[in-house]
Amino acid sequence: MSLHPAVAAVRRGVRGALSALEPGDAVVVACSGGADSLALASATVFEGRKLGLRVIGATVDHGLQPGSADQAARVVAQLVALGVDETATVRVEVRGEGHGPEAAARQARYDVLEQLRERVGAVLVLLGHTRDDQAETVLLGLSRGSGARSLAGMRRRFDHYARPLLDVSRADTVTACQVEGIDAWDDPHNQDPGYARVRVRRAVLPVLEDNLGPGVAAALARTADQVRDDVEALDALARAAYDELRAAGADGIPIRPLSDHYRAVASRVLRLAALDAGATDSELFHVHVRALVDLAAGHLSGEVQLPGHVTAYREGGHLRFRRTA
Repeated sequence: MSLHPAVAAVRRGVRGALSALEPGDAVVVACSGGADSLALASATVFEGRKLGLRVIGATVDHGLQPGSADQAARVVAQLVALGVDETATVRVEVRGEGHGPEAAARQARYDVLEQLRERVGAVLVLLGHTRDDQAETVLLGLSRGSGARSLAGMRRRFDHYARPLLDVSRADTVTACQVEGIDAWDDPHNQDPGYARVRVRRAVLPVLEDNLGPGVAAALARTADQVRDDVEALDALARAAYDELRAAGADGIPIRPLSDHYRAVASRVLRLAALDAGATDSELFHVHVRALVDLAAGHLSGEVQLPGHVTAYREGGHLRFRRTA
């Protein structure tokens, strides 16, 4: 019997993500119990066995819904049935601290996954985001005017993390679970129109598909890949320029040499400088960076207040930063 195309698509993505690993390496699969992550876990067990890998299935209980502990226990049982070598479940406390519930839950999840990765000595953590998730991310970035970094979508790889399913549709992960007899959980939050991502998924993308034809999600995902290449090239140029300017400017960024660079590079240089000064990455938005560019160019006077209690100011031909209480 030939392999179902949906199962093959998921396994192909996972195979590519695991290709550089060595026998005995540990891999963590983050699993919520939804179709995406369960299909990912199943494929990782299948491909991991061929490579002699140690596969750890991990689920995070955010405690945001009634019965979340029971759902976490159910996911653990499913991971065991799929054949993972070890399981881990962790309950976290989600604190908003100025962020929305989605961002706070995501940060809590990544924090615990990183702790788990270090504890078990895993070389890679696999995340189950699909091509549809990528398309939604691009549309959300467009709607917010967030710039190229947001339009580039989610990275395929970063640090010790990988997203093997960014070329796989959500329909394929659902089908793969059905074919393999895996009972996937449908998170009630995925039906809640109070979340912008849910509105994009249930209302915006279907309208685009109806009016522009099929393939919109795939086209948006391709756009993310193309923009990502440009963003990474500009980031590399900015890093080199920042290192050079910082060496020349001691405790600040010399404004005259900075003006020799294209605005796309200069803005990234100032963003790097702000982060090094202690600005909060997750709260440093385009409006802040634009204000830094205007301050450096002399189009803005006074000081610029940045998230993380950091102040930027001009002094002696330099743009400088200081911590504020």
